[in-house]
Amino acid sequence: MTQPPLLALTMGDPCGIGPELAAKAFHSEKAYDNMRPFLVGDEETMIKAVKTTGVPLTIRPIRTADEAQFVPGTVDLLTVSSLGRDEVIPGAPTARTGQAMIEAITRSVDLALSGECDAIVTGPIHKVAMKLAGSEFHGHTELIATRTRAREFAMMMAGDRLKVVLVTIHIPLRQVIEELTSPVITDLISLTARSLTERFGVTSPRIAVAGLNPHAGEEGLFGDEESRLIAPAVEKARALHPTCTISDPMPPDTVFFKAAEGHYDAVVCMYHDQGLIPFKMVHFHDGVNTTLGLPIIRTSVDHGTAYDIAWKNIASEGSLLSAMEMAAMQARNRVR
Repeated sequence: MTQPPLLALTMGDPCGIGPELAAKAFHSEKAYDNMRPFLVGDEETMIKAVKTTGVPLTIRPIRTADEAQFVPGTVDLLTVSSLGRDEVIPGAPTARTGQAMIEAITRSVDLALSGECDAIVTGPIHKVAMKLAGSEFHGHTELIATRTRAREFAMMMAGDRLKVVLVTIHIPLRQVIEELTSPVITDLISLTARSLTERFGVTSPRIAVAGLNPHAGEEGLFGDEESRLIAPAVEKARALHPTCTISDPMPPDTVFFKAAEGHYDAVVCMYHDQGLIPFKMVHFHDGVNTTLGLPIIRTSVDHGTAYDIAWKNIASEGSLLSAMEMAAMQARNRVR
């Protein structure tokens, strides 16, 4: 890669904090540090965001990624919608604002698939806005996976100290055991191992596997899922990835501390809150959501649209800047 990675950023839900974050991020001195970002979104919305945040930025509309100039103090904006100045109401999405949000995502994905950008960074969106726009999807991941025809994919929450990958995500806790199978766990460990090498440059990944039950089952005293489901999955993953270090099922109350201390490169978690609670304790302000298994690189902020503080110039751009930096890093590692 002779030039810094080219990143397409989506502005997210116009009625949320995404446009403000984009304005603040492009104003940051980090915006063009070893990367070339441009924004995909709505011109009137971004003009309003610049005024709301008070940052000295110029909006420069472009028609293709090739027209971007990446000049500090300027936002190269690939316009994909034409919302009216009064259409964007904080916390009140409509079919049109939802459609503008989706169009920014799909255009960015298509740019990455065609090689016109090296990675995409997505701003926060809301499932209500998706529904109002008539989308069959509830969020980014399913939409992007379908558009890229990805056969396997997973959410990793990543930061400098801790990375977690989730076997099950947005399902009721009582359904977790029903969804856990040895093949599913093996596949996720395997995907994590490949991604750490291909996207994060880790030549010999060290992966910790969290148990499901307290004390990882305590030899069956508190449950047998560790011996019946997780341990066999670990053995299969070890055979598939002999250069990786993959732990036995570990007690959930200690595994994240050990990973955050640098003993492991990632933790494979059995359910959503098992991984997200410790992750956000460590990386609440700078965590990044990245989707493993896609044919393109995609990172995102680790938070939602925050309708309650939208358009009040309160939200921090820290997670978005971290997502930009991680997307650029993955792009460089992928080329190598």
